[in-house]
Amino acid sequence: MALVLVAATLFAVDYTFTSYVGHLHAAGYDLEATQVRNRILTISLGSSLLALFVAFVISRSLTLRVRRLKTLAEGFPGGRVEDRPVIESSDELGTLERSLAGVAIELQRLLDRLRFESARREAILSGMAEGVLAVDHELRVTFCNSAFLKAIGFRGSRFEGLFLLELVRDPGLHELLRSVLTKGESQKLRRQLSAANAHTFEVHATPLAMPSGPGAIAILHDITDLERLEQVRKDFIANVSHELRTPLAGIIGYADTLLDGAIHEEGTNRRFLEIIRSNAVRLSDIASDLLVVSELESGMEPTDADVILVRGVVESVLVMVEGEAHSREVNLIRENIENAQVSGSRLRLEQAIFNLVANAIKFNRPGGEVRVRVEHRGDGEVAIVIADSGVGIPSQDLPRIFERFYRVDKARSRQVGGTGLGLSIVKHVVERMSGTIKVQSHLGKGSTFTLVLPSASRSQPKDSGNEAVTQKS
Repeated sequence: MALVLVAATLFAVDYTFTSYVGHLHAAGYDLEATQVRNRILTISLGSSLLALFVAFVISRSLTLRVRRLKTLAEGFPGGRVEDRPVIESSDELGTLERSLAGVAIELQRLLDRLRFESARREAILSGMAEGVLAVDHELRVTFCNSAFLKAIGFRGSRFEGLFLLELVRDPGLHELLRSVLTKGESQKLRRQLSAANAHTFEVHATPLAMPSGPGAIAILHDITDLERLEQVRKDFIANVSHELRTPLAGIIGYADTLLDGAIHEEGTNRRFLEIIRSNAVRLSDIASDLLVVSELESGMEPTDADVILVRGVVESVLVMVEGEAHSREVNLIRENIENAQVSGSRLRLEQAIFNLVANAIKFNRPGGEVRVRVEHRGDGEVAIVIADSGVGIPSQDLPRIFERFYRVDKARSRQVGGTGLGLSIVKHVVERMSGTIKVQSHLGKGSTFTLVLPSASRSQPKDSGNEAVTQKS
């Protein structure tokens, strides 16, 4: 456009000049027309070029500033503007650029804050032990953490955007979240989400406002251990009540019989008194074992540990059970019993070994065997092994035999006697001594219990002799 204006200007100057020279010749003036023309053209051309240069500079400056404004605007949001110098200018474009730069900086700060909050929220939700699941109004998954994926046994790589039933094939959870979306109220549910993962969850679902519309979020609390503890508590109360009621019923029954006149019958009265005494002893044993279990579980016992000669403890136990083994025609076999040392309470270790050996004798058969050995193992460990050739333990009962009052064969257990707390005491004693207990058993072929304890670091044992053991298995 500027070139067109320059050309038009030159044409007008040339036309004006030609007309002017023509008039001068007509008036009698004799001038060097060509010379004058050239001077005028030169001046005009120079002025035109100067005008073109000035126009180019102004246009270039405006173009660059417009481009900066365009780049600045295109950087919204998230563009970094702190390192871009803002031209100090008081005109309208300068004012506009400074305003846009200020807006961009504020937007950047807001975005940085939102990213930080989002990252922190993601880290908190991902690190939660509870499972977290969020869905939109179409029940499409928008978020879930690793705890939730572990709870449902998900092994894929993509879950966002999936329908809930595609991720979790559980109609109960689906109906719970649908009800929350429909009613807009918080609800909860208790159920297992996966057949492969036998865990029970309490699901709390609440409405969740989302940019795309209403949604819902569910938090899963694993209450498997709480339910197991509750069941153990119920079983404990039931078992204690039963164990106490049985001997008490015998005592009351035979005492009433004696009061009704049997006390004057020779022979009968003595037999009834022996039964009453036997039941009273059984009650005493239950109370004593309950006290031991309570002390072991609460950690009330002193923590000072003595160095114990395991051979002396084992020999003491074998002497105490010889009479019971002889009466049941069970052979006690002392295998290799090394002179090992462990740290802990001699009385408690003696109770644990006594309970295991007594069980091995009681749940054996005439002509059966009970083998006991003590050996050193690698890594400074001592193993105490009690093996029998008795009735054995079914595989489905092995995980529960160390529970209080748990009995594999209730009828036989009550027939041979015992409180049902012996193996529970053994487990607590071994754990208090920083050891482990292992059991291997085959139904009808016998069982093998192995106590693995850390070897004592001190060399001088404190062996205070045999102590009486009142615990019964």
